[in-house]
This record gives sequence, structure tokens and C-alpha cells, in this order.
Amino acid sequence: MKQPHAKKATPEECIFLFDVDNTLLDNDHVIEDLKHHLTQEFGRESSDRYWTLFEALRTELGYADYLGALQRYRMNHIDEPELLLMSGFLLEYPFAERLYPHAMDALSHVRRWGKTVILSDGDVVFQPRKIQRSGLWDAVEGRVLIYIHKEKMLHAVEARYLARHYVMVDDKLRILASMKNSMGRRLTSIFPRQGHYAHDPNNLVLYPSADITLERIGDLVHHDFDPFLPT
Repeated sequence: MKQPHAKKATPEECIFLFDVDNTLLDNDHVIEDLKHHLTQEFGRESSDRYWTLFEALRTELGYADYLGALQRYRMNHIDEPELLLMSGFLLEYPFAERLYPHAMDALSHVRRWGKTVILSDGDVVFQPRKIQRSGLWDAVEGRVLIYIHKEKMLHAVEARYLARHYVMVDDKLRILASMKNSMGRRLTSIFPRQGHYAHDPNNLVLYPSADITLERIGDLVHHDFDPFLPT
């Protein structure tokens, strides 16, 4: 007996992709809190040593690995049990308190045009924890993608969330420019000018402007996306 053909999945009209750090969540504030905690608990010298290891590891891996840097720090301070409390500070940090004002409203606003998806860089332990504790995981109903270089993983994004059009919201013009170069008119790029990367004058010169520039993520609620959808 001939089997009926499976119905081909219909692509979504539009998918909204959101970065996390300094896009929906004030990660600069998180880092300042961590710096204060390390200095207060372990002293300035130990704090400086941790951040030196952190920057070296970020250069090596291509993403921020807070717990990985802590592990490297511990290798040279194996006799300091207090370090165990440092990981607790990171894992139990109240990330929901560091969401930008109206970040959740922005996610809710665009859902009238399409699904929302978190598209972030990061490690496989701390970054998911941050997204969960901030409430963002539930806000996008578990649609969370975390890569090492997300701009190089667009084929994987499309395979999982096929759409006729995509909107990417990110505080890094480098990421937006790379994705725009790959997807062309199928992508609308949105640049919220938040965080240190967004205000780095070198980045503003090196990379082209986004399709839409916002002063803050909450301003997204004032935008109508009907003109950007495929006809």
C-alpha cells in the first residue's frame, strides 16, 4: 500500500532573534557586581588575576567563560576553599533584576508578528543558567539557541526555525553586519545602543549601520513590523 507523502513544514512568516547580554540584560552591570564581589572577598590582586585569566580565555575560546576562568584561577590557588563561594555567587546571581526596563514588553510586542527566539553566544553551563534565572527562557517558551559564534551558525538557526524573514536584535554591529551579509534582504537588523560595545566609537566606524537603531530595547514596542514582512 502506497504511503501518503508527509506534509512539508510551512515556514513561519517571521522569526525574531534576540541576543541576551547588553541587549535584553544589562551584562555590564553584572560584571561590575562580580568585580566588586571579587575585590571585597578576595582582594584587588586576586580580582585582577581572575580578570586577566578571563580575558585570555575569551580570546582563546571566542566567548565569555566566567566559570572556565574560575577553574583556571583555582588551578593556581588549590588551597583556597573560599573559591567555592565564588561560583555560587555566579550561579545564584539575581539576573531577573538586571533585565533592561521593558525588555519583556519588547518580547511580548513582537510576538504579534512572529515567534521569539533567543540567539546567544556562550558556554553550555553559565549562559543557560543566566537565561533561565532571568526569566528569558520561559518568556520565549524555551526557544533558546546558544553557540560559540552564532553568526556562523545561521544554517542551524534556519534548520530549526525556518522563516521567510528574520529580525535580529543585537548590541554588536559586527554581528548584525555579518548576519546581514549572509542573509541580505531576508534579515532586518536592529541595534539597541546599550552596553560598552554599542558605544565603542571604533565599532561605529568599522561596521555599517543597522536597519533600525534604538536607544534602548524598550523602544522596540513603538515599532510596527508589517512593512518588513514578506508580501
